[in-house]
Amino acid sequence: MANKKGPTKGSGGKHRNKLRGRGPTPKAEDRVYHKAYKARQAAQRRQAADPRLAARRRADRFTSDSDDLVIGRNAVLEALRVGVPASQLYLAARMEHDDRTREIVRLAGQEGLNLLEADRLEMNRIARSGNHQGVVLKVQPYQYASLQSLVDRAEKHAAALEGAGQATKIAARPLFIALDGVTDPQNLGAVIRSAAAFGASGVVLPERRSASVTAAAWKVSAGAAAHLPVARVVNLTKAIQGLKERGYYAVGLDGAGTTTVGETGFEADPLVVVLGSEGKGLSRLVRENCDALASIPISSSVESLNASVAAGISLYAVAMARRRSTSQTK
Repeated sequence: MANKKGPTKGSGGKHRNKLRGRGPTPKAEDRVYHKAYKARQAAQRRQAADPRLAARRRADRFTSDSDDLVIGRNAVLEALRVGVPASQLYLAARMEHDDRTREIVRLAGQEGLNLLEADRLEMNRIARSGNHQGVVLKVQPYQYASLQSLVDRAEKHAAALEGAGQATKIAARPLFIALDGVTDPQNLGAVIRSAAAFGASGVVLPERRSASVTAAAWKVSAGAAAHLPVARVVNLTKAIQGLKERGYYAVGLDGAGTTTVGETGFEADPLVVVLGSEGKGLSRLVRENCDALASIPISSSVESLNASVAAGISLYAVAMARRRSTSQTK
């Protein structure tokens, strides 16, 4: 008997998903059953077992790109002698010790530093160089003070000595050194040392285009960085303006200054001495916000002095001017 012709029952889309594509074919090395996948796994295991890479991974656990390192036996010994704040001392395994390394270990033990022994590959990785003499010191980041805290402490100290003798009272008046564009850490360290020697209240640095208190600066300061606070400000011009609002005077050192350093008439007052870089000097805005521009008389054969030398001369001139003002008021 023949079937009556008419519509027939279909799938109704039940098998539509089976007709869809499954995307591109995976790479051979991504297919777990393929020999290329097994070859890649074996290569990764060999790479993980490479002693050079293992040393790199171990060193990376203790160091980072932001670490400040002192490298070499003489440099590390000098840093420990002046009290550079450090956290760890790395020593090469099986190295021959001499008088320097024995003193390094002794000083590190007195400071309670972590002593870590590393092989040659690890030491090269930590020091980022092979020229480390088997000794690397990891220095702690310097803790900057705020300008507000520096000013408050200086003014509190001056107020406490207000009832003392005239000489003591004038010598205790706040005195800050501000550096504009000094980028050499060794220059900064020498400025800190001079500022501490002449009883300055602190050093002010801008955050940009300025040296930081690194291990190099700390060493040159001969430990003075541990006693003299350093503040970092976002904008040096605004910091000077804020100090002037509190009764300070700003004297900038400039070769074209109209007066000689120490003879501006502001030395006996709360004072900020501003020094620029050896090449560019003071920036325009900083110069415009100074109450006076003073120069240091030097021979015409020398174009300028570096910041550390200029700071020492200026601070001495301020100290002598304050002494003269004391004798004149008697």
